[in-house]
Amino acid sequence: MADPKGFLTTGREVAKTRPVGERVKDWNEVYVPGSLLPIISKQASRCMDCGIPFCHQGCPLGNLIPEWNDFAYREDWTAASERLHATNNFPEFTGRLCPAPCEAACVLGINQPAVTIKNVEVSIIDKAWDSGDVTPQPPERLSGKTVAVIGSGPAGLAAAQQLTRAGHTVVVYERADRIGGLLRYGIPEFKMEKSHINRRIEQMRAEGTKFRTEIEIGRDIDAAKLRRRYDSVVIAAGATVSRDLPVPGRELNGVHFAMEYLPLANKVQEGDLTVTPITAEGKHVVVIGGGDTGADCVGTAHRQGAASVTQLEIMPKPGEDRNANQPWPTFPMLYKVTSAHEEGGERVYSVSTTHFEGDEDGNVQSLHLIEVEFKDGKLEQKAGTERVIPAQLVTLAMGFTGTDQANGLVQQFGLDLDERGNIARDKDYATNVEGVYVAGDAGRGQSLIVWAIAEGRSAARGVDRFLTGTSALPAPIRPTDRSMMV
Repeated sequence: MADPKGFLTTGREVAKTRPVGERVKDWNEVYVPGSLLPIISKQASRCMDCGIPFCHQGCPLGNLIPEWNDFAYREDWTAASERLHATNNFPEFTGRLCPAPCEAACVLGINQPAVTIKNVEVSIIDKAWDSGDVTPQPPERLSGKTVAVIGSGPAGLAAAQQLTRAGHTVVVYERADRIGGLLRYGIPEFKMEKSHINRRIEQMRAEGTKFRTEIEIGRDIDAAKLRRRYDSVVIAAGATVSRDLPVPGRELNGVHFAMEYLPLANKVQEGDLTVTPITAEGKHVVVIGGGDTGADCVGTAHRQGAASVTQLEIMPKPGEDRNANQPWPTFPMLYKVTSAHEEGGERVYSVSTTHFEGDEDGNVQSLHLIEVEFKDGKLEQKAGTERVIPAQLVTLAMGFTGTDQANGLVQQFGLDLDERGNIARDKDYATNVEGVYVAGDAGRGQSLIVWAIAEGRSAARGVDRFLTGTSALPAPIRPTDRSMMV
């Protein structure tokens, strides 16, 4: 194990962020470059190497956390990278974007601050890239089988890399102009610089994976024809249909889905646009939705020079400590202050939007809200609590309802849906159409990046077995597995 007394002698220390006044003036990642490596070995020493490492259960990938903590403590970065990649194709993504359910399940977290697992993870992979330990792993021989992967988010990329390394010829189709899915256009640059995606894509190309951008299956290529062209298909198209807010004034100019707003800001950083057509500059911004996507909108608005930023959440404000009904090792609902929230703005809880008001030109100018409370399991409005706040740009960040059906993909394949509107699949991630598999949010519904990668890896095993009759690829989760929550 690491230092047997590390958890007793070393306190928790996390990555340092750059000063707010500095970072809101650029789009670089918020953390101080190089600040983790000098402290990370001591932080890794806090790992207790417990008899039953519940961090394994907290992470759907089954990451071998105590093992790579030990290697990081000993500064054996090559061995740490090997253990990290044994279960995770893209630790540089999860190390930056995952909310770390592994830390919520850390045994040390029962009565002390948990091990900084996420920080150790990102330190190991960044060191591996810098030292040249991350190299292409092309297959020794080809199977002669072909696979199409629809979607290039974390699930699609994980499935594609696993199947390529198994010897199959894999082509990834992406409807956007660049590979990455929501990693590319849904995650702001200040949370993850896109250079991390680019170098991973180059590794995959060197391994043999092929990529086709600006092709939407269902519109540009008939799904049935695609199925006939390939021996198998993996659908990893995500759950991209945004949840709407059907209230009066929704049609006003300036009311946008978060996924209309965020990608344009990223396109400016990619150099495609000089100025985004949807900007917060000089405006009173209201973000409806208290989750991570909402926080992304908050941070983006700060960098665009918003006059004010207000984030609304219909649920009550979470506590700062675990509730009794959310015991360790489940993932607790806690009050979370992201880097975007550190940068300013107001957060308002237990409120619901009743309607928007606009000017004579049809531009949104204000938002009417009312306080709400739960009574007998039902959400009720509190009379006399109505108020109006200025709103010249509103972003709707209330989650997603399912995979896109408007493009014809579901109908052309003839896919069955489950009771929640997701693409139905069996224990091997196979749909009702022979040879067609589904991974990630398209089958699970809106979820976390670690679940997407785990599903991509698991679906790859199902496809490999379908194509060859057997498979040595790992399958970390079943389609029915869920987070440890209550």
